[in-house]
Amino acid sequence: MMNIVERELELKLVLSPERSIPVPARLTYRTDDPYAVHIAFHISSDSPVHWTFARELLVEGVFRPCGHGDVRIWPTKIDNRSVICVALTSPDGNALLEVPSAAVAAWVERTLRVVPPGTESDRLGIDEALAELLAPLPADDLWLSDPWSADESPSQDGEA
Repeated sequence: MMNIVERELELKLVLSPERSIPVPARLTYRTDDPYAVHIAFHISSDSPVHWTFARELLVEGVFRPCGHGDVRIWPTKIDNRSVICVALTSPDGNALLEVPSAAVAAWVERTLRVVPPGTESDRLGIDEALAELLAPLPADDLWLSDPWSADESPSQDGEA
C-alpha cells in the first residue's frame, strides 16, 4: 500500500538581500519512492516546476548545512525567523529559497514516521523481485542437466 505525505506551503524566492517573492509549493513524499522528496513550485507558468532529491538531504538540512552540486540546504535565522535555505542549481539558472523551518521539520517528521530511516529498502520490494527473477523455471531443468549422461554409457573395454 502506498502512502503519500504532502504539505502545501509558501516559500520565498530570494531575488536580492532586500527583496523576495512568495512562491506556493507542495512537498510530497511517497512510500513507493522512499528515498526521495518531491517539491512542486507553482510559478506563473502552465505547469509547476518539479524538483526531486534525497529525503536524507532534507532531514539533515533541517539541522546543519549539507549537500553540494545541484541542491544545497542549510538552516539559518532571518529577521528572527528560523528558516531553511534551499539553493537549487540547474542549466536554466539558480534559485535561492527560504522555507519556514517549523513547517518543513514537522513535514519531515511525518515522513520519518511513515517510513523510518533505514527501512526504505523494505518498501522497494528488491528481495522479492530478485527472488522472482532468480527462481528456476521448468525449462531451466533442461539447461541444468547433463545432456550426455543419458546418451553415453561407459565403454566396457575402457575405450572412449
